[in-house]
Amino acid sequence: HSSEKSFTCRDCGKTFKSSTNLRIHHHIHIGEKLFPCAECSKSFTTSISFIQHQLIHSGDKPYSCANCGKSF
Repeated sequence: HSSEKSFTCRDCGKTFKSSTNLRIHHHIHIGEKLFPCAECSKSFTTSISFIQHQLIHSGDKPYSCANCGKSF
């Protein structure tokens, strides 16, 4: 298992271990938004952003403050 990152983004210089990850990253630069929300008109370039957005519609608050216990 190599930790070498041999795939480099021509736009920003960020490196990736696989061509697939580089291709996914490239959508950020070209503005292509592959993850549309079925609840509203927003679309997202990454699945992570889309999943985080879905929490708005579900009302879930999966995080809580270790100090006060408040959820967000």
